[in-house]
Amino acid sequence: MSPNARRLCAWCAVVALLVTAANPAAASPETLKRSVSNIIGGPFDILFSPVTAAHGVYRNLRDVDDSLGVRIAYTVPGFVWNTGMGIGTGAIRVFAGVLEMIPGIILLPFRTDIDPIFAPGEKGNALIDYDTPPLNIKWGIYYMDTPM
Repeated sequence: MSPNARRLCAWCAVVALLVTAANPAAASPETLKRSVSNIIGGPFDILFSPVTAAHGVYRNLRDVDDSLGVRIAYTVPGFVWNTGMGIGTGAIRVFAGVLEMIPGIILLPFRTDIDPIFAPGEKGNALIDYDTPPLNIKWGIYYMDTPM
């Protein structure tokens, strides 16, 4: 086969893949909306991590049936652990938003969507939680209470 014929076959295959790849499935701007929400919301999760950590420690002290000594000993290490977890998951949320940005832009003209890369950002309860048409405002997610 000549090089021109190979090149023509390769271009035909690329066009065929592009035409069949975007099957209509759901709403179109959701991936981009989620990406921008994660990029904006991740720093707020980091900022609010001491508040959400204190909330998690308080809930654990109230709901767990442990002795008074265990409850006292748990408070400081639990707060430090939960704060670190809030900071880390906030950073992961920003990174997931960055990863979803390119697919969100590519999928914008099509009627399709991808599953969230970082599900706790979608499922979790938060200090501030408003779902608006242009942006999901979800800041200060309680990652300790979030189903994975």
